[in-house]
Amino acid sequence: MSGEHYFTAEPTAPQRQRHVEFDVGDRTYRLASSGGVFSAARLDPGTSVLLHKASRPTQETTGALLDLGCGYGPIAAVLATSAPNATVYAVDVNTRALDLVRENAAALDLDIVARTPDEVPDGVRFAEIWSNPPIRVGKAELHDLLDRWLPRLTDDGVAWLVVSRNLGADSLQRWLGERGWEVERHASQKGFRVLRVTRGAPETVPEGD
Repeated sequence: MSGEHYFTAEPTAPQRQRHVEFDVGDRTYRLASSGGVFSAARLDPGTSVLLHKASRPTQETTGALLDLGCGYGPIAAVLATSAPNATVYAVDVNTRALDLVRENAAALDLDIVARTPDEVPDGVRFAEIWSNPPIRVGKAELHDLLDRWLPRLTDDGVAWLVVSRNLGADSLQRWLGERGWEVERHASQKGFRVLRVTRGAPETVPEGD
């Protein structure tokens, strides 16, 4: 067994390319996958719950959307299909995953910007952030990841996160609340929580103070 994880930047596991098929809405997606990326053999159950339970963007959606920890790109593909007038960023540290995103975007004729975290321009702010975050990197690294990207939401932006109840969804919800985010448990299915995260309401100063 290798100690390598899907969040390894340069995976050395054999590529062994395969295809993963899944349905969202009225469309069937067939995406190339490979060893060394997250959930290479099938659509991850948490990702499936997120895509079916969260409120997907629409034809009217504009601005930048982010698939954070994109893997081979199932979330990014659905976002780009649902919101063709938006700019979809697919971000991952795994370079093999990013190559697969580019391959899948070309095959599906979708416009997706696949980048490592440091390649995303600092000035880009996101109307929506979607993520099945890498819980197994550890709590400290997970918190650092969210602290880096959630502040890049636009003022009226929304983040959709899916986390297994058994892997700390409820504690993550509490932590986000303590960080000042408004967090709603939007849906629960198959042991997963879908969290809707927005900016907390700004404090108001009473008149005369």
